Amino acid sequence: MHMRKEIRIAGTGGMGVVLAGVILGHAAVVYSGLEAVQTQSYGAEARGTAAKSEVIISDEPIRYPKVGEADYSVLMSQNAFDLYLREARKGSVVIVDMDLCDYGEAEADYEVVGVPAMRTADEIGMRLVANMVMLGALAKKSKLLTIEALEKAIGDLIHSKALQTDIEAVRKGATLV
Repeated sequence: MHMRKEIRIAGTGGMGVVLAGVILGHAAVVYSGLEAVQTQSYGAEARGTAAKSEVIISDEPIRYPKVGEADYSVLMSQNAFDLYLREARKGSVVIVDMDLCDYGEAEADYEVVGVPAMRTADEIGMRLVANMVMLGALAKKSKLLTIEALEKAIGDLIHSKALQTDIEAVRKGATLV
């Protein structure tokens, strides 16, 4: 049976939503044997404006690379929530930072999963890994990829002292779902 899942990761510039999408796509192709395409958009100013990364994961070639109605939405800020919730398929999974988004009304139309991503990243000691917390939550909730595939992709793409912190954040995110 054909599997095609459309994922939108959105937040504010500087939150790492583009990196999260790149890691997700890499994990799908290189470590999960799937097809993936990733696109991104953000405001002219790199920080502080809306940013989104869209990833399509499929077990067949992807002929159209744009996300229409997302099957999974990861919304990391109130602005992203306000902008992109209406582009999520009704009944789909919407993962939000529960400390940054007022999402109560959305629970009638979507399966909302609240994750304290920024708070968890602060507890880990590096606010910049909130995107990795959300990736871990997405992987666990969607079951599209394993945590191990994400960890390997992070190892391929993150070459810094933050590597172990990013892996810890993904693991922690998976436990929050």
